[in-house]
Amino acid sequence: MQGRMKEVSLESTECEQPEATFAACVATVLELPLAAVPRPGAGHDPAADWKISRWLGGMGLGLVPVADAPSFSWAGPWLAQVKPSGGKACRWVVMYGVPSGVAWDPSAVTAAEGWAVTSGLVIAPGDVALARPRRPPLPATTGFVEGIWIAEKAGSPARQRRSVTALADRGLDGDRHVTGTGTFPSGLPGSALTLIEAEVCESFDPPLTADEHRRNVVTRGIGLNALVGHDFMVGPVRCRGMRLCEPCRVVAGYAGRPILRALVHRGGLRADVVTGGTISIGDQVSVITG
Repeated sequence: MQGRMKEVSLESTECEQPEATFAACVATVLELPLAAVPRPGAGHDPAADWKISRWLGGMGLGLVPVADAPSFSWAGPWLAQVKPSGGKACRWVVMYGVPSGVAWDPSAVTAAEGWAVTSGLVIAPGDVALARPRRPPLPATTGFVEGIWIAEKAGSPARQRRSVTALADRGLDGDRHVTGTGTFPSGLPGSALTLIEAEVCESFDPPLTADEHRRNVVTRGIGLNALVGHDFMVGPVRCRGMRLCEPCRVVAGYAGRPILRALVHRGGLRADVVTGGTISIGDQVSVITG
């Protein structure tokens, strides 16, 4: 299970300084101490600030401006400049997910109504091939299925099942991922099945419910993040881990409480169903080696 986002806070005297909020957001995204991040000059556009570009360039990174920030979405973190109501100075926040929501707001400017995104920046690698992360080692343990949930369509209540038929290349019988009635398109790689760790759900107070996390299968005892790019078994069903099931504004809306930031890198796994069969509560979850 990966750690949650390591947000970087500001002193109260700095919260109204745009340059300070920018530095706090960059430090949060890059997981650096605040003191390690230079601040742009007062009134400067960070994307055009040589001090910022040279510093990021030393890490093989740069800032890419977003063309239409108010409607922009990104599967990872990005920086949004937001204008609060009342004519106060703009501040910076960390956005996350597709569709994107506020993942970290060092000045709490988005706690009040009336704020709006005015511009955005993505921290991007100069050479993507050199920046691709290494895959984590395969899980050393096996896990098991603790819960099975399906929802007939987007927004409908999640219904628990003791067992369910997994359909190859499609998903769980009766679920919106199969019928094409979910929030996101069906039939694409990584759209058949979603999983989340019970340990993650229990880290919330109160624990996340199925109607909040909206994942199909709740597992216990195995790290799901390490299954990206690998085939694994859920009972007799062969699956393939495609990508992390990162949180977004949709899940935050279902929960009705601030869960987006805490679910970053901990939102579970998106997988394809390679061979069909019946998945049941208590089934073993294990990686396929060799």
